[in-house]
Amino acid sequence: MKSTNKSFMKKDITTKDTVKTIAEDIAKYILDLNISDIEFIDKELQRIEKREADIVAKCNIDGKLEILHIEIQNSNDSTMPLRMMRYYTDIKLLYPKLPIRQYLIYIGKKRCSIKNGIEDTGIEFRYNLIDMHTIDCEKFLKMDTPDALVLSILCDFKGRDEKEIIKYILTRLRELIGDDESKFDKYMLIIDTLSTNRNLENIVKEVAKMLRNTRFEDMPIYQVVLEKGIEKGIEKGIEKGREEERFKNMIIMIKKFGLPVEQVAKEFGVSEEEIREYLNQN
Repeated sequence: MKSTNKSFMKKDITTKDTVKTIAEDIAKYILDLNISDIEFIDKELQRIEKREADIVAKCNIDGKLEILHIEIQNSNDSTMPLRMMRYYTDIKLLYPKLPIRQYLIYIGKKRCSIKNGIEDTGIEFRYNLIDMHTIDCEKFLKMDTPDALVLSILCDFKGRDEKEIIKYILTRLRELIGDDESKFDKYMLIIDTLSTNRNLENIVKEVAKMLRNTRFEDMPIYQVVLEKGIEKGIEKGIEKGREEERFKNMIIMIKKFGLPVEQVAKEFGVSEEEIREYLNQN
């Protein structure tokens, strides 16, 4: 990953909570590990050419205290085995008594040609290599959970249209999370972070913008509104011409579901000034 992108640990917007979620999800869904009590450790290697490992954490793995080291790589870097060995020795010097589990997750578009270790005179070193080309994104999409959905962006789309897959991921994510904006923002941050590793960040931004500009009755969140019965108030307000009821429901769309004032104004056939005035009064 270092060859074309910054490590996702280096992104300014990425919080430790986000990285923790990424680590937990990768461990659970990709590595089939049950981890808990995660404590990230200093990963910067004190060498001339400074590099940082993507994820290095002290944690309980299936109830046993170990070091988990995960690298995400999007290019066929022939030096990866040496780098993984250097990471291993540096981590081992810091924690000589703890077992180290190392994983290289390859997400590049080209066929993976990276070796999973080194064999040389008197040296044999191995680490776990996960080629995401062997994992169909459909596996994660079918799990239908927010965590699995965001990880599907790292998988092979198997020739499917990238924009359509991402549109489905974002749409379904909104449906599953509902009106919890804080939680939705957290998962969007993870998607943004992971998408850079597959050079999909521009498509993610394009799709996200497109969904924001969609008529709200066509948006998945509107279906959630309907299911919760809020639409009854909207329909009642529209049918009976009760302005107060209409404006209350406009405010729900703006405050609770984050729709732009101009979009709501257009859909309800009122001016933005009227809505802003009502907002100020309430």
